[in-house]
Amino acid sequence: MKAAIVTSAGMKPTFGEFDSPVPREGFEVITVTAAALTNLTKGRAAGSHYSADNHYPFVPGVDGVGTLADGRRVYFAIPEAPFGAMAEQTLVDPRRTITLPNNLDDVNAAALANPGMSCFAALVERARFKAGEIVLINGATGAAGFVAVQVAKALGAAKVIVTGRNAPELEALRSVGADVVIPFDLRPENERGVEDFEEALLSVFADGLDVVVDYLWGSSARTIIVAVAKAVEDAHPVRFVQVGEASREPVEVPAAALRSSAIQILGSGLKSVPMPKLLEGIRQTFDLAAQGKLYLPTKVVPLETVAENWEAPGKPRLVFTLRESL
Repeated sequence: MKAAIVTSAGMKPTFGEFDSPVPREGFEVITVTAAALTNLTKGRAAGSHYSADNHYPFVPGVDGVGTLADGRRVYFAIPEAPFGAMAEQTLVDPRRTITLPNNLDDVNAAALANPGMSCFAALVERARFKAGEIVLINGATGAAGFVAVQVAKALGAAKVIVTGRNAPELEALRSVGADVVIPFDLRPENERGVEDFEEALLSVFADGLDVVVDYLWGSSARTIIVAVAKAVEDAHPVRFVQVGEASREPVEVPAAALRSSAIQILGSGLKSVPMPKLLEGIRQTFDLAAQGKLYLPTKVVPLETVAENWEAPGKPRLVFTLRESL
């Protein structure tokens, strides 16, 4: 079958022939129609993600959309190795599939699943978010943040604060529900960068904060944690949920910030949230999208262009599909 193929760690996939999956007990063969390019897929392909098993060659793609033998359209997650989502067919445990709503197309389902899952897992499963709470989304200019703003509002957030490095992209998030926009420039050459960001946070946090969903880590996360300790009222629990580390920076959290606040630092992702709960978040994502309450810009390209599109930006969300289904 035609597939994207990863032959070694750190190498881009190539497009070629790979053995087709064979049905066996406990697994179903799915004919793939669409698979999105996500940071999780790229991290596992590179061998750098904590969930990668580093067995090569294999087909990349942690999730996608396709059809079962009976013609039912489904979303699927975590195909059985060495098969992945970026191929004509894959092999999946049926417990990791979700039937798609009739009014949600394959491309949008593939695009929304991963960012929807990440924010539902962070807000609902890890933070135990309640309607009426105030949410800050750090690193909101990517696809995940774009979706997270909409999900937070749909769940009843009283206020959504967005932070990030791209001021115009942050401003654009007002159209999907962002209430407060705080851009930052934390480059070493900007001597006042951390100070300016902290001052902006302190002013906003004076009105309260309940949940942080962090897609960046690094110096921005550290600044937010310090500002929480300084500005949020005594003993008020702020749940800081770490989802991604796009900054690729380590964090040295001041011990005093932890002792002087009720901040709770949590992680959210594979293995910290059970698979059934992750799938439930995706199901809720699809329900919102089917109701017209959630969307994400997409770009569709044929799977044969996988190598040249492997480093595409996260937004619009790149979705691979077979040329025949375009």
